[in-house]
Amino acid sequence: MIGLCLGLAGAVWATLPAPSFTLAWDHTIEKIRWEEDYRVTPGGLLLGEARVRGSGAGMEIPDGAVLREGAWHYQRQVPPLQPLRLGRTPEAGDYQLCDAEGCKPFSEWLGPPKASQPVVELWSCEMKGD
Repeated sequence: MIGLCLGLAGAVWATLPAPSFTLAWDHTIEKIRWEEDYRVTPGGLLLGEARVRGSGAGMEIPDGAVLREGAWHYQRQVPPLQPLRLGRTPEAGDYQLCDAEGCKPFSEWLGPPKASQPVVELWSCEMKGD
């Protein structure tokens, strides 16, 4: 079964049986929520729709975005990400992984963000069966 691995440089810190997920975070300065929907595939993480709830410093609304339900919705065409590399520091706050059951901070699986470990990677991986 394909799942989602969290870790760095191939070292797995946590695995989740997530066929799809939303990555969410608040912009560090503007405090505006961003969300990106991903599908987990054997070739990597496929970015689907993305949303941002406003604009501000360094946060231009992408061309073709549509305002719907208080957020700008848009899509970008990018190849599968394998891995998706994210900066993660105490000053920036934590990312959230969301699914049908709700959103949980990365700290749920990885502990709080640390200055000594400012990066995390997400990638699709084969999960061991029960």
